[in-house]
Amino acid sequence: MPEIIPTAEPFFFPAGKTGCLLIHGFTGAPKEMRWIGEYLAKQGYSVLGVRLTGHATHPEDMIRSRYTDWIASVEDGYQFLSGAVERVFLVGLSMGGVLSLLMSTRLAVRGVVSMSAPYEMPSRGKYPLWVFRFLSRLVKFRPKTNNESGSGWFDKQAYREHISYPQNPVRSAVELKLLLAEMRKVLPLVDVPTLLIHSRDDEYVLPENMPHIYEHLGTAEKQMKWVEGSGHVITRDAAREEVFREVSAFIKRVDK
Repeated sequence: MPEIIPTAEPFFFPAGKTGCLLIHGFTGAPKEMRWIGEYLAKQGYSVLGVRLTGHATHPEDMIRSRYTDWIASVEDGYQFLSGAVERVFLVGLSMGGVLSLLMSTRLAVRGVVSMSAPYEMPSRGKYPLWVFRFLSRLVKFRPKTNNESGSGWFDKQAYREHISYPQNPVRSAVELKLLLAEMRKVLPLVDVPTLLIHSRDDEYVLPENMPHIYEHLGTAEKQMKWVEGSGHVITRDAAREEVFREVSAFIKRVDK
């Protein structure tokens, strides 16, 4: 029996000589990047949607994974895609956006799109690492929000079809905190064109995160784009078509 949750598999759409490596978010799955992947493929870009280690299978798999495993997943995808194309763009959602920014300083990429990305842990998660590690021995999982599940989504049908782990593994919060620290250290070293996109209605990773990332980016070619009428998963929610067009326009402009 397959381990990967049905419809949450990684995907590859070969097309042109410019490639887009799509990276999903924390507890998420490649499915949350599939619609934008299909859109970009129709624009003539080769697209690879990777599955980060420990995701889209069982929550216990994520508990066993480390942030370095997620980094390795991105590099694996990059090596695969770069063998089929001449140029690579990194396109990530949430933690995938964090990974995109970080890996743009380690890999030869043409540009970066980071969507709904956090700059730091939310206020409810601003505890020392030892606290997270201690709590993870007592409690395996914590609710993602204090609100009703799906309340932050505008497109309720898209939410019903969305695939992610229902709760956040506490031990994985340690890894996310470490990953965010790695990203913040290298933001001044990002030297490729960068597009940041965030919804003003994001209740999970608050909108204030995007200006913080923008302020610390080293590249002179950087842009912020706000959307409205969408929750955190802007590649699946109601404003997705606007997001798709912005990403495609950015890649087209940079890829000259």
